[in-house]
Amino acid sequence: MIASLPRLFCLTGRRLVDALYPRACFACETVLDAGVPSQGTSAWLCPACEDGVERIEAPFCSVCGEPFAGAEAAPFRCWNCEDRGLAFDFARAACKSAGPVRTLIHAFKYRRDLAQRAPLADLLRTVLEDPRLAGLDPADWRLVPVPLHPLRRLWRGYNQSLELCRQLGQATGLATVCALRRVRLTRAQAGLDRARRLENLRGIFAPARRLPGRPAPLAGKNVLLVDDVLTTGATAHECARVLKKQAGVEKVVVITAARG
Repeated sequence: MIASLPRLFCLTGRRLVDALYPRACFACETVLDAGVPSQGTSAWLCPACEDGVERIEAPFCSVCGEPFAGAEAAPFRCWNCEDRGLAFDFARAACKSAGPVRTLIHAFKYRRDLAQRAPLADLLRTVLEDPRLAGLDPADWRLVPVPLHPLRRLWRGYNQSLELCRQLGQATGLATVCALRRVRLTRAQAGLDRARRLENLRGIFAPARRLPGRPAPLAGKNVLLVDDVLTTGATAHECARVLKKQAGVEKVVVITAARG
C-alpha cells in the first residue's frame, strides 16, 4: 500500500490539473474530456481527430514504407524504390502525413510549437512494434537526428528531429548521438520532385566534428535515423550514405512519424 502512494498522489495531482486547466486537442483545440490517458494519441487528440489519423499498416513497401492499397502478402518494393540503390536498410513511418497529423507537423516545424513533439513522438514510438525492430538492444542501437543547418536551426529555435529523438529516448532508453552536420544551406525540399531533391541534397551532410584521437562514436553500431516526415527518401538516403561510409555504421533504419 505504501509503495503505491506516490503513484496515487501523481494520479490525483494530474486529475486536479486537468480539472483546473483542461487539455485541448493539439490538432483542433477541442477541449478533451477529463481523465484522458497521459500517453498515446488519446492524450493529445480528440476522438474525431484521433479517428482521422491514417496509420500505416501492411501491406507497405519493404524498403521505404510506402503504403499499398491492394492485398499484397509477400514483401515487395514500390515504384519509388525498385530502380534505386538506397543507402538505408529500410524505412518505417507511423502514419500518413494527412489530416490532423499534417496539422501537428506544420505547427511543429513552421509555427515553432515545441509542444507538438509529444504527440508526434508517441506516434513515432509505434513504429518500433515492426517485427524487424522487435527486441532491438539499446547497447547496439543509437538514435540519430537528421541535422538542420545552423542558420535554419537558429530561425526555428530547435531541430525538430533532435526533439523527437529526446522524447523517444526517454521512453525507450535509447541514447541519442548527433552524428551528422549539415554543411551547406539548401532551399527547402517541399515542392521539389525526386530528381531535384537528390541534386539539392548532394554533399550537404558530413560526420559531426570530434576531437583528434577520439574514436567514432557510432563505429560498429546500428542507427535509427529519426525525422518527422519521409517523402521521397532523398534526405534519408544522403544521411545513411554518410553514416555508413564515413562514420562506420553497420545498419541504418529510418523511422518517421509520418509518410508524405
